[in-house]
Amino acid sequence: MDISKNDKIKLAQRIAWIAAGFALIMAVLLIANFVQTKLNKPIDNKTIPALVKRLSESPGDETLKAEIRAFDLMARKAYFTSQWQIRTGSYLMFLGIIISILAIRFVLSAKSKLNEIDKANEVAGLDKLVAQKWVIYVGSGLVVLALVSGFLSSNSLKEYMVNENIVAVEDPATIPTASTEQVAAPIEQTTQSAIPVTNENVTTDVVTPANPSETAIVEVAAKPAGLPTQSELKANYPFFRGAEGIGVASQKNTPTDWNGAGGKNVVWKVKVPKSGFSSPIIWGDQLFVTGADAQARMVYCYDKNSGKLLWEAAADNIQGSPSGMPKVTADTGLAAPTMATDGRAVFAIFATGDVIALDMNGKRLWARNLGVPDNHYGHGSSLIIYKDNLLIQYDTNRSGKLLALDTQTGTTAWETARNSKISWSSPILVNTGSRTEVILTTNPNVNGYDPQTGKELWNIACLSGEVGPSSGYADGMVFAANEYAKLVGIKIGATPEIVWEADEFLPEVSSPLAINGLVFIATTYGVFACIDAKTGEKLWDQEYGDAFYSSPIYADGKVYITDMSGKTHIVKATKDYQLIGTSELGEKAVCSPVFSDGKVYLRGMNNLYCLGAN
Repeated sequence: MDISKNDKIKLAQRIAWIAAGFALIMAVLLIANFVQTKLNKPIDNKTIPALVKRLSESPGDETLKAEIRAFDLMARKAYFTSQWQIRTGSYLMFLGIIISILAIRFVLSAKSKLNEIDKANEVAGLDKLVAQKWVIYVGSGLVVLALVSGFLSSNSLKEYMVNENIVAVEDPATIPTASTEQVAAPIEQTTQSAIPVTNENVTTDVVTPANPSETAIVEVAAKPAGLPTQSELKANYPFFRGAEGIGVASQKNTPTDWNGAGGKNVVWKVKVPKSGFSSPIIWGDQLFVTGADAQARMVYCYDKNSGKLLWEAAADNIQGSPSGMPKVTADTGLAAPTMATDGRAVFAIFATGDVIALDMNGKRLWARNLGVPDNHYGHGSSLIIYKDNLLIQYDTNRSGKLLALDTQTGTTAWETARNSKISWSSPILVNTGSRTEVILTTNPNVNGYDPQTGKELWNIACLSGEVGPSSGYADGMVFAANEYAKLVGIKIGATPEIVWEADEFLPEVSSPLAINGLVFIATTYGVFACIDAKTGEKLWDQEYGDAFYSSPIYADGKVYITDMSGKTHIVKATKDYQLIGTSELGEKAVCSPVFSDGKVYLRGMNNLYCLGAN
């Protein structure tokens, strides 16, 4: 029996040696992968923008288009291969470490039982090896270095296809921050009157508002009683991408021809005092946007008919707000998420985690800080309202959650923890016929929740990467997509399921639009594509030459999509490609178009526009 025991000890010893050696080999390979990637970048992040720029100069160059397609395909393959190597190598390394540890523990335990733990009877030097601290230090160092290399390598393509000269999006904000998420602070009860604004604070190029000496503050009609109806929401433009957040506008007689630089069909044009990439929202005759810098975070209210700045309010003196601003880049700033309104109040959120509620005259109702989001970009999710709850998707590196704040007091109505990774997408609200759901996209899940209670109704794991696009919805199907992942059509109901998948055209930022049995996708490599909503089959694609960060919006039988150069391409919402026209803003743009009373409102990098027949 002693011989059998010794044989087992020797076998365990060999397993320990082999497993430890295997783990070290995996560690070395992970480190080598990192070094090779840094020294010989698989993808030159300046290549695609350069090719796209060449294509804008020669839009009919089919060879150049094919080259861009091939390069993008190579990028995706390189990304997936890199991710697979890192993930698989890490798993194998950990497996080797665990097996080695278990084998050593077996050897030591077995020897202890045989009373053989002494120098004279060490088994083939295993104990001596374990006792040598330098072996442990070197091995541990390699493992740690491999893990660090793997982590850094996993984000090596983060800046792929990011143009250094363009500003990032209004939807998935790219705000780097080293701050950590704080515990939600109590509500700040101090109120703040709206700041009266004279006309000297507004630059109006086309229409000059009334007497410049007048104070521009106005009184809005008394707050309506009760909650807004669905027809009220659709008659206005209360959220990012419309009344349900799905990119469908109810407005008719929408314009199709303008030129911002030349002044053609420009009703008014104003410069917003502080920059931001939030899209406008509208209720009645009031239009709202946010802007921010290191000195202040602001909400601005404009008269949508004249462009006059009616009032502005600062998100300041909020308990729990960070004393220093998160580190941000010029690409994004601090005001990326789009606001929300129910016609009774307006709500805004900033990259600091500050949330503020104002009445329609700009008086502060409440404010609170949710904690600076712990992520490497910053908070980008826009707001949406269900009944008397303000819904906030708050997915960070530390945790994910869906919050509902009472619109009147700011207190937390409910909070649901999410099994998700960080994301920058925004929630949408849909009526499935049997119930209303709030639907969120992230890595790896698409989730449906009860907006009244926060209860999870369903989830499907189908995405990956850094998820920026929100989902689309139509006819009982949810459409979710992300660059370097896939586009999926999900049939929801008693048992949600993926009906189809596609991966030819994928958005990095822009959200899918579903309408008339079609799904429209806008990519960062300048392609706008139409997909059959039932089958996932591509119906057509069109290359415009400029990246898309804004989301496509449907209005009056037409689909509007604005590229980053500021050109809005307008097509019929049909299965055959029919271009109605292309209108130019005259400056770069990343925000999505907004519609009201036969006008389209667009926020450019420098100015806010009202466009349409005078």
